[in-house]
Amino acid sequence: MSAWGGRLIALLTLVLVCALGARAAWVWQANFYGKQLAEQADDYGRQLAKKDRLLGREREEAAAAALDQLAEQENVRRALEARLQDLTKTHWKEMNDAQQAQARLRDRLATADLRLSVLVDAGTPAAQSCDGGVREATSTTGVVHGAVRAQLDPAHAQRIVAITDEGDRGLIALQACQAYVRELTQ
Repeated sequence: MSAWGGRLIALLTLVLVCALGARAAWVWQANFYGKQLAEQADDYGRQLAKKDRLLGREREEAAAAALDQLAEQENVRRALEARLQDLTKTHWKEMNDAQQAQARLRDRLATADLRLSVLVDAGTPAAQSCDGGVREATSTTGVVHGAVRAQLDPAHAQRIVAITDEGDRGLIALQACQAYVRELTQ
């Protein structure tokens, strides 16, 4: 073999060793960086999973808080409805009692069991003609002479009772409305 042949073989051997070294370095580097990339991906995946768990927990807490608030508002609404229902029952009981009292009064007026009368001023000529100028005797509890009274016609008495009945019902309805508004604004 000539010198050139030995050099060529040495050169080829050197190129082959360099190629094998480069290939080995390439594989080692790929494995090393692959592991690093895999670790980074795992870390990133764990961070994302942690963030997802935190976000999920925050969403669950927000949903639980919203449900608690909704339940509280529902309880407040039910309590208000119960109070308003009690007010309505009270209103209707008062209205019914007033109507029964007015009905009894009308019945007593109709049967002449009760007569309505009005006070008449003693100085007027009508009062003087009613009692003929003679006053009633004083009662044992006072020294003032008895008042002059004029009895009302039963039809007029019925109309007066009907007017007071409407007024009583109006006042009861007004009180019920005021109580309702007070309950709603509290």
